[in-house]
Order: sequence, then structure tokens, then C-alpha cells
Amino acid sequence: MPAASSRTTAVSAVVTAALAAGLLTGAATTSASASPSADGQVRIHDIQGATRISPLTGRQVSGVAGIVTGVRTYGSKGFWFQDPEPDADPATSEGIFVFTSSAPTVAVGDAVTVSGTVTEYVPGGAASGNQSLTQISRPTVAVVSSGNTLPAPVTISERSVPSRYAPAGDPAAGGSINALPLAPSRYALDHYESLEGMNVRIGTSRVVGATDPYAELWVTVKPHENASRRGGTVYGSYTAQNTGRLQIQSLVPLAEQPFPTADVGDVLSGTTEGPLDFNQYGGYTLTARTLGTVSGKGLARETTRKQRGGELAVATYNVENLDPTDPQEKFDALAAAVVDNLASPDIVALEEIQDDNGAKDDGTVSADRTVKMFTDAIVAAGGPAYQWRSIAPEDKKDGGEPGGNIRQVFLFNPERVSFTDRAGGDATTATDVVRQQGRAALTLSPGRIDPANAAWTNSRKPLVGEFVFRGRTVFVAANHFASKGGDESIVSQHQPPARSSEVQRHAQAEVVNTFVKKLLSVQKNADVLVVGDINDFEFSGTTKALTAGGVLYPAVKSLPRQERYSYVYQGNTQVLDQILTSPSIDGFHYDSVHINAEFADQNSDHDPQVLRFRP
Repeated sequence: MPAASSRTTAVSAVVTAALAAGLLTGAATTSASASPSADGQVRIHDIQGATRISPLTGRQVSGVAGIVTGVRTYGSKGFWFQDPEPDADPATSEGIFVFTSSAPTVAVGDAVTVSGTVTEYVPGGAASGNQSLTQISRPTVAVVSSGNTLPAPVTISERSVPSRYAPAGDPAAGGSINALPLAPSRYALDHYESLEGMNVRIGTSRVVGATDPYAELWVTVKPHENASRRGGTVYGSYTAQNTGRLQIQSLVPLAEQPFPTADVGDVLSGTTEGPLDFNQYGGYTLTARTLGTVSGKGLARETTRKQRGGELAVATYNVENLDPTDPQEKFDALAAAVVDNLASPDIVALEEIQDDNGAKDDGTVSADRTVKMFTDAIVAAGGPAYQWRSIAPEDKKDGGEPGGNIRQVFLFNPERVSFTDRAGGDATTATDVVRQQGRAALTLSPGRIDPANAAWTNSRKPLVGEFVFRGRTVFVAANHFASKGGDESIVSQHQPPARSSEVQRHAQAEVVNTFVKKLLSVQKNADVLVVGDINDFEFSGTTKALTAGGVLYPAVKSLPRQERYSYVYQGNTQVLDQILTSPSIDGFHYDSVHINAEFADQNSDHDPQVLRFRP
């Protein structure tokens, strides 16, 4: 840690005087594996130690001294305090969180002594794989004095955060990094961990994750790290985690100071300062006592161009659990996006259309009312009178919000494209591929791809249909693959983190790939589009399984790297939604239309995708 500055001289004097008066008795009540400081007192850096797990975990400590640097009266209630006299080891944090369970009675600037139990708290529980937060629980707190100068903040900056993200986990410990000595000058995660609980600051920083409903946003302290054209940070591989991202929350009650509204590309100006926390929903988080001000940069929602006469425009759009219980304003906003931002595509594959009463769990599976409200809103916005096709799922068999029965739906503009109906498709019957007049055809249209396959357990089954545009048949398969729920985060104690959910997506991708191969075996030059919320990246094993054998190409890869994204998660702009093309579709124009993911005001959390080509 840096040496104590002149700002902490007065604080150090208070602590030193308290020690001399016997007020800060620091000896642990049981023996510990860590040695106390030279003065015989157990200090905060002795508790934190030089790994992620405290050498004193489970032990009682008494009279640990420091200055209160932050107080949290909501959520996990407690306070942070910090030793103003740091040691010389950059791996040992000088700050720690004290979990009080009820609203703490201390104030920022109080010199305190704390006795209690050293614990390791894992946000999200042990099964989450998260790193743990070292804290003192069941505390007894004594205030020695008040109004003290705080320890000088450590500045987190482009220069201070290493470019390497994390060390490789110890194979002997199941891939965990918990017991590895911290190397804060080599790895970003180690750098942040060495500051856990300490008073830190950032200067003016670009917003890379918009303000969310929970009053938090993301910034980057590295303005040039994998920057997108519109101000985000692109997640381009499993080894490009973007080390400069940091979550920002405020310790000031929202009633006293509303949290700022920010979009990606805006700037958090001035100084943001407070303790560095670790939480379940983002990892290392600056919990700000002092919050900078947001300077808006006026990020505009994109509009794609209109398809030309001979071009077929196909879009995919996750409309985020749309159902009739949503306000009409949501229907209107989504409809306006289809008409204005997407330029009224000929075919729109929708994901997350819920049944006619949403999350009410009463056996309803029909979505006729939901779709009618949406298509009526599109007409009211000046768009075409879309027709639609879908297959209702079995009740509670396709995952998603309980009772919601989400499914994929095809919208199509009958003035531009026709749908080939082949009767018999239902929730459990698989469509197949046959040869008709020398060309591929579906036995059921709309139909479902292998719905009984175990790959689709508690997940959405692919919807496939035949469309005809200017005399040419186009097969479209609309997908909504299994979510990433259950995966460990990129700040996991396991490095690399476990991605358990991808096992199901890989299996789903293999099923779809097999179906496309069957289509192409019947008609080599068939025009096939696999579209939807794939819930995985363009570089993922899921995408590799979809494209196996060269039968599909992920069209998002036709974009420059800095424009490949449809979603923003924890400050990483990334691909989840895709359109993949068969080899016959070799000339196309692809657009990821950024209208939601980068904005605090969202109609969905996904950006729609549009592909135009000449069949």
C-alpha cells in the first residue's frame, strides 16, 4: 500500500494515542496463522492477508482500529473502516467491511475499534463460484473520536490496473485462485482484491453500462480498451474481459440524492470516491460517498436503411416478456422501433412473446391477444399489417418467467412475402425435410425442430417456417436458446470460470445444425436463415456447433469488431442475438441496430438484428 499521506497524520495520531491508552487492544482471542504487526496489535492488513481468504477467518479479533470511510444503511448493512497507517505490502488491503445487520450507528470520519468474528462472505452463496468478501461479523464497536480526516483514497486508473485479467486457477484447488498470493501489479482482479474495503477514487471516466433499475452503472478507467464505436467496451473473446470496467453505486440515500441517469458513452465527470466493495451482481464495486456528475453525450438510437425492391429483409427481436399486462406504452414503443428503426422488415422473428395473461399461472398458453396488440400497434405506428405464425408451447415446458409460456413468433408482411402453410404443427410434433419437385420442403410449416429432444428440456423449441419471396423459398428457423443462468461470472474464484449452461446450448446448436444439414442435403442451394436470441457469443462453442460443417455463417462477423454486439452486461458489450446464413446467401448486408442495450431507458434489453439479401 502507499505510505500514509499528510492528510492522515491527524488520524494516525488519534489511533496512536488510543493504542497508548490501551483503548485499542488488538490481540486476537485465539492464536492465528498470521503474525500481528510489530506493535503486537492485529491490524486490518493482518486480517486481509495477502490472498483472497483471510488467514484469520473464523477467529475472534478484538479492538481492531481504523477510521470509518463509508456507511451503508440499505441492503447488506454495515460500514467500512480503514487503518490510516498502512504496511509496506501492496497485496494486503488496509480496509474492511463490518457487517452490522442493522443500520450502523457510526459516521464517516469516526475513529473506531471493532471486535468480532472474521468471516468470508460469498455473495450469491458458495454454489455461485463467486469470490468472497472478507468482513468482520457480529461486531462490538467503540467510537474513539469523530470528525477525523479520512485516509487518502487510492486512485484506480488506466495506469494502475494491469492489462492481464486474472491468474490461472490452481488445478489442485479445482481451479480456484483463492489461495494464490495476490499479484496486484500483474493481474487486474488481484489489483482490485488488494484494495477490497479501501477508500478508492476514480477520475473522469466513460460510462460503458447504462444506469439500471437498481441505481448502478458501469464505467471504464481504460478509455481505449476494446472501445466500441458508440462508447462501450466490446467483449470479443473469453480472454478479453475488459480490465478497466468498474461498477458504481452510491452510498447516499436516493431520497437525498437521486442516482444519475446515464447512457453508454456518457461521462462520469469529476471525482467519484468511496470504499471498494464486492457484490453478487458485478463483483468489484465503488460504493461512492462522493459521486461525480454525468455529462450526457447524446447517444442516438440507430435506424437501419429500408430494404430495396429486390432485397428480403429479415429481423430478429427479443421483446422481453411481452404480454397484455404490459402498459400500452411498451407495445407502442416496440412497434415504433419495428417501423422506424428497423424500417418494417419483411419478416420479423420475435422472441419472448408471452401468453395472453403473462405470468399468471392458470394453464393459458395462447398468445393471440399478445400478438394482436403488437401487430395493431405496428399498424398504428404506420407500419404494415403483419400476419403471423407460431406454435403455442405446452404449459410450463419452455422455461422463461413462470406462467408466461414464452415462445417465438413469425411476423411477415403479406404485401412483400408469403408464408407456405403445411398443417399439423403442434408443440410436440417434429417437422421434417422432404423433397418436392426437386427442392427441399418442410412436412410441417410452421413446425418445431425435434421438440422431444432432451436438448430442449425446459427451454424454447425452435420454430421453423417456409417463406416465399419473389418466387424463391426461404427457410427461417427462429430460436431462443437456453439462458446463461447458473454460469459463474468472470469475477469468479475459479479462473477460467465454469460455464455450466453452455452444455445445453451446445446440444441445442447441434440439433439445429443437424436440421440445416438435412435441408442442404436435399437442396444444396437452399436459402436458410437461423435467427434469434442464441444467448451466446459469436466466438462461443455454441456458435461453432451451429456452424459445424460450414452449413451456416454467423453474419455478425461481417461487421467490424467494434460493432459486434446486441447486449450490454456488466459493462461488456457483447453478442447474444444472431442471424446465421446458409452458403447460398453469400451477399448480404447485416445491421445490429442499437436502440436498447446502451440506454437507461429501454423497451427491451436486446438490440434487434436485421439482414438484407437478394434470394
